[in-house]
Amino acid sequence: MNITRRQTLAGLASTMLLPALSGTAFAQAANFRIGALNPITGSGAAYGSGMQKMILAAAEVVNAAGGAAGKKLEVFAEDDQSQPQAAVLAAKKLIDVNKVQSILGTWASGVSLAVAPLTNDANIMLMNTSGAPALSVPPANAKGLLFRFQATNDRFGRAFAEVAKKEGFKRPVTMAFNNASGIGNADGFKKAWEAQGGKVYESIVYEPNQPSYRAELQKALAAKPDVIVMGSYLADTTIILREWFQTGETTKFIMPAWAGNPDLVKALGPEVSEGIIAVDSISNEGSEAFKAYDAAYQKAMGQSGLNNVYAAMTWDMVIVLALAMEAAGPNADVPAIAKKMFEVAGPGGKPVATFAEGKEALKSGKIDYQGASSVLDFDKFGDVTPDFSVSVAEKGKIERKYVVKLSA
Repeated sequence: MNITRRQTLAGLASTMLLPALSGTAFAQAANFRIGALNPITGSGAAYGSGMQKMILAAAEVVNAAGGAAGKKLEVFAEDDQSQPQAAVLAAKKLIDVNKVQSILGTWASGVSLAVAPLTNDANIMLMNTSGAPALSVPPANAKGLLFRFQATNDRFGRAFAEVAKKEGFKRPVTMAFNNASGIGNADGFKKAWEAQGGKVYESIVYEPNQPSYRAELQKALAAKPDVIVMGSYLADTTIILREWFQTGETTKFIMPAWAGNPDLVKALGPEVSEGIIAVDSISNEGSEAFKAYDAAYQKAMGQSGLNNVYAAMTWDMVIVLALAMEAAGPNADVPAIAKKMFEVAGPGGKPVATFAEGKEALKSGKIDYQGASSVLDFDKFGDVTPDFSVSVAEKGKIERKYVVKLSA
């Protein structure tokens, strides 16, 4: 029998419920249906499998604790392929066929922006790990049903500016992939850098899927920068750095860690990649919530949860959603549950680290779920402000050097 990736994942998702439901009287209508829409293939593939498995694992944890607001969580899984067109088709299937009530785990900004109109029309929540500033405001977030568990590109840009200042750079230029994420990173850096009294000496936007970026690179180097700040992805960064090395220039690079990762070092070799600075949001590593997530990630993936910050985010998505359901009550609709998201993961309540702990604490008052991925204090836009790691490639390895903390 031919079994597609989609069918395999759907089968995995449906079997996840069997242990939790056996011996119970929960009817199908009593379940709360979640769509796990993750980048199993494409540019986000390094993270997508772990993201999806943590949605499944967190749902198992919720179901083992008796469910949320009297409902079990049921997960339907799809691959968004890191592409907006594929994501739209998958989201339509999740909404129209599987009748999901929330979609969790879109990664790329273009994917989240493409899916948001569908979730808004269906009055369901969309929880993402994307950076595009447009996801915070209308039309994407017109109904207050979007929640972002990653830093905005604007916050990434602010972190880049803090790194550039700490490293002593004076003449930055930016190079950005022509999409919402890439441009958002570069614009966020420029805004923050200029607010500190600095100047960006050139701003370049380049088109994707080119065999060479030599012309754009030469334009950047003509400004005599001491650092090039990238809003980029792995494939284009690999080409740009290879062509940069051939010029013999000694310019430094600051880039997001989804571009500056071990795969980049492997593709380029230690000599070319030496000294690149990679910036990434980091998990709430010292928290009890992170310990629970890390144990689940190690069980599912056979490696430390530190290896996939996005998986920590999808774990938190399920836990916060379930706690919001519990707080809203058994008859609440999705918009009512969305409003409770701010209450169960915000300051002022009793700190909790697990669903079971939060479910019990809700019986006597307000709670503050302090997540695995960040402290999860949502602002009015449904955004969070995580901390950032700063890592440097040295002798073929990328090692963390320090942490940057931003105010909300």
